[in-house]
Amino acid sequence: MADDGSLTEKEAALKIGNRMFALKNRTYIMGILNVTPDSFSDGGRFNREDAALKHAEEMIEEGADIIDVGGESTRPGHQQITEEEEIYRVAPVVEKIHQRFDIPISVDTYKSEVAKAAVQAGASLVNDIWGLKYDPKLAELIAETGVSCCLMHNRSHTEYGNFMEEVKAELRQSLKLAEKAGIAREQILLDPGVGFGKTYEQNLEIIDKLSELKELGCPLLLGTSRKSVIGLALDLPVTERAEGTLVTTVLAVLAGCAFVRVHDIKENRRAIRMIEAIREGWK
Repeated sequence: MADDGSLTEKEAALKIGNRMFALKNRTYIMGILNVTPDSFSDGGRFNREDAALKHAEEMIEEGADIIDVGGESTRPGHQQITEEEEIYRVAPVVEKIHQRFDIPISVDTYKSEVAKAAVQAGASLVNDIWGLKYDPKLAELIAETGVSCCLMHNRSHTEYGNFMEEVKAELRQSLKLAEKAGIAREQILLDPGVGFGKTYEQNLEIIDKLSELKELGCPLLLGTSRKSVIGLALDLPVTERAEGTLVTTVLAVLAGCAFVRVHDIKENRRAIRMIEAIREGWK
């Protein structure tokens, strides 16, 4: 790691499953696959196994680099479900994607038993919206299995003294939990948590200041796709937030984010390719 905490060129790679992601001047796409009846954007559309597999195939064809499977909606005011129900929703879909497609799979969960079932089914990344702070057994599971993880900033309230400094401090707490459990630093992504424990204005601020989070020394993932911050900024319903999402994706690329987590794969892939062409193509 460089003196300023950033990744050196030699370290700028992340292994997820059987794929090595070179991170220097690259931004990859995590495709969202919600196998839930109540997600804020596409609840109920892909909660049948056949529909989920078809959508996974479509996302792969459009350029997704990893598929993120979630079995519990985490929208504001969501209803928590049991581990058994979440496993029932997630594990068969992860297993079928793993059997049918050569692509890394992420499981969007903060529960160790769900993560365990998903990893056994073929998932190679755990995407935890609570940054290892909800279930103390989750960090141990990640370390034992050797899978990668994405640790997101989250909290139960939006009252901050110094917003950005507190976000960084709380992400450092997640990194300490990972280190204590024995999770290798080179297997960790960090997510600033847009839409979680933040007001509208705070969401805008953290998107604008993404590059500040690079000092934490881990590659970054930005997840803004169709979220309320875009709806509020543009006064648009969830079905009309694609253009707003594309703007945040371009900002993520310019800030050096390694991944964006999105619903609309083709459009975001084109935006990333265009910005990369402008940045690199003429040199």
